[in-house]
Amino acid sequence: MTYQIPRGTADLLPDDSPAWQALEQHLKDFCYLYDFREIRTPIFEHTNVFKRENDSSDMVNKEMYTFTLPGSKTSLTIRPEGTAGVVRSFVENKLYASPDLPAKLYYLGPMARHERPQKGRLRIFNQFGVESLGAKSPYADAEVMVLAYSILKSLGLSDIRILLNTLGDDESRSAYRQALKDYFAPYVQDLCGDCKRRYEQNPLRILDCKVDHDLDCMKHAPKMSDYLNEESRTYFRTVCEILDRLEIPYEVEEDLVRGLDYYTHTVFEIVSVNREMGAQSTVLAGGRYDNLIPYFGGPEGMSGIGWALGLERLLIALQAEGISLQEAAGVDCYVMVLDEQARLFAFEVLTALRAAGYQADMDFQGRGFKGQFKAADRAHAKHVLIIGTREFEQQAVTVKNVADQTQETVQAEALIEYLDGQEAAGEHGHHHEGHEEGCQCEACRGE
Repeated sequence: MTYQIPRGTADLLPDDSPAWQALEQHLKDFCYLYDFREIRTPIFEHTNVFKRENDSSDMVNKEMYTFTLPGSKTSLTIRPEGTAGVVRSFVENKLYASPDLPAKLYYLGPMARHERPQKGRLRIFNQFGVESLGAKSPYADAEVMVLAYSILKSLGLSDIRILLNTLGDDESRSAYRQALKDYFAPYVQDLCGDCKRRYEQNPLRILDCKVDHDLDCMKHAPKMSDYLNEESRTYFRTVCEILDRLEIPYEVEEDLVRGLDYYTHTVFEIVSVNREMGAQSTVLAGGRYDNLIPYFGGPEGMSGIGWALGLERLLIALQAEGISLQEAAGVDCYVMVLDEQARLFAFEVLTALRAAGYQADMDFQGRGFKGQFKAADRAHAKHVLIIGTREFEQQAVTVKNVADQTQETVQAEALIEYLDGQEAAGEHGHHHEGHEEGCQCEACRGE
């Protein structure tokens, strides 16, 4: 029987993990600068955390992995997004009682949606997101957008645009919803099945339809800006003024409504305009939500704003612009054993190196000298540590500095001090390019 990975999922292999680790650390470092702190929530929640009353989003209606436990009526759902679980935790743990709001949080982890797999869209994907909870301020909106833009620019991305819109407050959205229902009433029968459902649940979501996007009725639909009350206009104007003052470029995109129903006021996306990204051009997206905290039992009037990005899609965007996050790193030391009697001594040396903070490895396959040297070369070792009969008898190690081809025999008890001295002197800053056949250095001659 052949075992294969499920459709829409992917393995993260060891050769790919350095780029992921570098990206994750980069994201965390920026959050540290902005005083956002990590929160970790369960990978599944009670279904009603995500499936809220009359929600029209595709995620809730078609894409969630929901299950019940044997012998139980409890409905659980693997998290399809991060915000709802974070807000649930914020309320349940009464973080809203802090005198210093907003609570600024970030999360990182796998999410699951039953979508049609394609480039940049998996059924299990990894998401990084931030949430600023408990304070409604245009400055909080600007802060999370500046954080997002700064992260992407610092990674070297240049083919990106910020798309910005406002959905207004509840009063503005209610007026706009009614205007859309009145406008689309004569066209309902021409819309796709999903949009027929959206017409009843949330007609704003019709504007986000990929199937009906090119219909004439879509091109002439009412605009949100015509239905904003003065409070909503002022709020959005202030957000734009802050971004202008900070010279953060953006474009107001009135058709932008976002894919989730809980958004109010500010919504935004950062998209890649690189042609290699194809249809999945959105790298990062988010917005403000006025009603989600009260929904989970938190204080009325308490609001939040956040964004999320898919790590897989961000890595594709970096690749499209030719940006490599991290070159293959080399091990500090590779221990070569030339005498089987010396293997236990060599393993002791290896363990001591690791205990002292050096990344080190050795051969466990019993290969000969050439095989071990090729392994050291593939590992981009900065130092090759040779242990043969002579070294074993003297309880010493022959240390070859790969960068400058010098070598020296050092007593085992003085090895760490010797390597620390070389580290301080910066004598192993470059990887060796390889040993050609017939190389006459002492190590290649086996001396």
